Amino acid sequence: MADPNRTVVVTDGSNDASTVSGAATGVQSSPKGEKGAGTDPSKMDQQTLAAVLQFLKNNKLKDAEAALRREAKLPDGSGDSAGSSRVATSGEVSSVLSAYESEGDLARYCEYYNSLSSFIESSLDAHKHELGCLLYPVFIHMYLQLVYNRHEKEAHKFFNRFSVEQEDWHQEDLRTLSTVKTREQMEGNDLMDTFRSSKFVLRMSRDSYQSLRRYLKQNEHRELLSILQDHLFIDVFDGVPRNREQVQATSGAMMGEARRDANKVKVLYGLPKEPDINVPLDDDDEGVEGEDKPKKKKQKKDLLLNKNKKADPNAPPPSRIPLPELKDADKLEKVLSWKEGLKRVPLGRENLPSICFYTLANAYQNVSAVGVSEDSSLLAAGFEDSNVRVWSLSPQRLRTMRNASELDQLDKEADDIVERMMDEKTAADSWLLHGHTGPVYSTSFSPDREQLLTSSEDGTVRLWSLHTYSNLVVYKGHNYPVWDVQFSPTGYYFVSRGHDRVARLWGTDQFQPIRMFVGHYSDVTCIQYHPNSNYVATGSSDRTVRLWDVLNGNCVRVMTGHKAAVHTLAWSPDGRYLASAGVDKNVLLWDIAYGRLLAEMKGHTDPIYSLCFSREGSILASGGIDNTVKIWDVQKVFEEIAGSDDLTSLDRASLVEVGSLLLGSFQTKATPVLKLHFSHRNLLLGCGRYQHS
Repeated sequence: MADPNRTVVVTDGSNDASTVSGAATGVQSSPKGEKGAGTDPSKMDQQTLAAVLQFLKNNKLKDAEAALRREAKLPDGSGDSAGSSRVATSGEVSSVLSAYESEGDLARYCEYYNSLSSFIESSLDAHKHELGCLLYPVFIHMYLQLVYNRHEKEAHKFFNRFSVEQEDWHQEDLRTLSTVKTREQMEGNDLMDTFRSSKFVLRMSRDSYQSLRRYLKQNEHRELLSILQDHLFIDVFDGVPRNREQVQATSGAMMGEARRDANKVKVLYGLPKEPDINVPLDDDDEGVEGEDKPKKKKQKKDLLLNKNKKADPNAPPPSRIPLPELKDADKLEKVLSWKEGLKRVPLGRENLPSICFYTLANAYQNVSAVGVSEDSSLLAAGFEDSNVRVWSLSPQRLRTMRNASELDQLDKEADDIVERMMDEKTAADSWLLHGHTGPVYSTSFSPDREQLLTSSEDGTVRLWSLHTYSNLVVYKGHNYPVWDVQFSPTGYYFVSRGHDRVARLWGTDQFQPIRMFVGHYSDVTCIQYHPNSNYVATGSSDRTVRLWDVLNGNCVRVMTGHKAAVHTLAWSPDGRYLASAGVDKNVLLWDIAYGRLLAEMKGHTDPIYSLCFSREGSILASGGIDNTVKIWDVQKVFEEIAGSDDLTSLDRASLVEVGSLLLGSFQTKATPVLKLHFSHRNLLLGCGRYQHS
């Protein structure tokens, strides 16, 4: 509870500090945008420590209490001298565990909210849109205080009166909130726990903030001041106030916008220099067997292949994280990929891609996941009956390995030993994998196509051999359904994410996760490895996109702007740009270097479940359950921002005009688009399950 008689010093980023007497403002702007409003972090740490000590004391865990006191360098809790500290500790525990307890006049909350709403409505147009972001978090915490203090009738009246005034993208959370009508129902509710333990973040220009300060000084609503101080973080910046479009572009996340200091760490988004590969190229496939080729021409191709790219200053050092060494088979794969790239069709406004669409018909159970290998030769689909089926998309059929007795008879020194190990008698167009006990939600091929990862509702991730089509390992770490899993571009590492709000980094030879990426407020719904394998991007139903550093597990980017759950992510080939899409039917394009939103592409009429950049990164394809594939001209966006270096300014008009970005829209007959993938030659592959009317 804010004390009306105290004096609060409010720093505003300048060298001096202004003093507001007679009323606590409850908010504090951030000097240079680096620190935010609210409770002193050291005080919060003390309160948390006190709460833990009191919990240990109440449960008679004396050894644990004594150990914690020694680590925190606190005096022994026994004796008369500690009596006063114990009383203070109890008060601190109460403030931590009963954040919504209030002795104020809760019956006047409608009046307080109306007063704040009227002030915002009567503000200058320049400030109105930024100040309007205060209404939703204030409404939430006022309602929760009414419920916690057992004013159920007033809470019901308050909710019905003001919930309809909130923005459309908050309605899903409000429906969850409407089910909480008593103090007992607040316990164990994930949404309630999030609002009680985290601060809602708002960005506000200095002029708008000064207007808010004047209002708070003139109207001493102590309950409102307490909410602003305890539950909001106001990040004040120097510059022109944002207009409605700019405010809405970064609004929508469950807990407000991202703090500016959350996106200040430098991201090494560049790609490492290509290694030297001294593997000779074969003759062109189109050539006639035995035909003599000019040696100069062939030698020129070899030189082009082995020529090192110029070192990217934004690329991470090769030794930053331990990556698996390239095997001879990996080098040969790079050669073949480069060879395919020579036949690549450049795409653009005048040259749209051809689309090859695979429809899964007569599926006994719904298709819940589709994956395509990097070289476009294999397709794997997961089904709701817990099965996984792998198909060959090339003329070569799928074969299993010979039995042990036959393998012993082979010449292990033969150049084609891998080919000899496969049994032609077992060749088939597809193989069925059994093992999961719930719907399969994701599939991912290893870069060498020797292994397959799958995740399921049963809370496990399974690793399958594509030589024997059998299960090799079951990874158990998630406590709830695992929504997605993906191999690293270099193999060995993979990431998984699930309903437990946590993404985990694994190694294929380890049963325990190597890293845990914790920070989302709700389910982690999609995940995408960065092309240089040093970062992982995640999307969540908390309506944020985050970027995590694999080296230390830290979150280095938080991007807000989606108005509903994020279901798919895609990296541009150069690693600088990230596209995201989901239930809000919009495709958002981000610049990872600064964590900025570049464009918002609208056109889909239903949720989007797949995104894919072309091989050279000039166009972006999106597909969803509206049975359409849309092609976007992202090269135009990149060209428009190429000349601008000032991408960190908060008041910069950020969004590129998107009306002309849509290049084409292609409709399927009755098949939702679950997966899109560009081949090395820029042929766009799509896949989905036929839906009977």
